[in-house]
Amino acid sequence: MPKWKLVTEFTFNSAHYIKDYNGPCGRMHGHNYTVHIEAISTQLHSSDYCPHPVMVADFKTLRWAKQDVTKGGLDHCVLNEVMPSEYETTAEMIAQYIHDETKKRIPPDVQLKVHVSETPNSWVEYEE
Repeated sequence: MPKWKLVTEFTFNSAHYIKDYNGPCGRMHGHNYTVHIEAISTQLHSSDYCPHPVMVADFKTLRWAKQDVTKGGLDHCVLNEVMPSEYETTAEMIAQYIHDETKKRIPPDVQLKVHVSETPNSWVEYEE
C-alpha cells in the first residue's frame, strides 16, 4: 500500500506568559516560533483549493497558524488571549493546539505530527 509523507515548516511571532509560573516565563515575553508539521496518508485527497484528489493535505491549509491573528492565525498575537483556556501557553500545549486545530481542517485519515520550537535548541513534538 502506498504511503505519502508531507512535510512543511513555517514561523510565526507571538507573545505569551505561563500562568502562575514562578520565574521569567511567568511574565509577558515573545518568541519566534518555528512549526514543523508532518502529515501522513495512504491516500490522496482534494482540498478547499483543488477539487482533484492529488495531495495528502494542502500546504496552505497546514500553515493556517502562520497567518496574522486578524485572519485566524497565531502571528503577532498574545497567545493567552487567542488560545482557548483549556490550553496553557507552554510549548507542549501550543503544539497540541496547533495539532487539534489542524486536524479539523484536513481529511480525518491523515496522521499529523506537530513540532514546535521556541528557540533553536528547545522544541516539543506532539502526535496522537
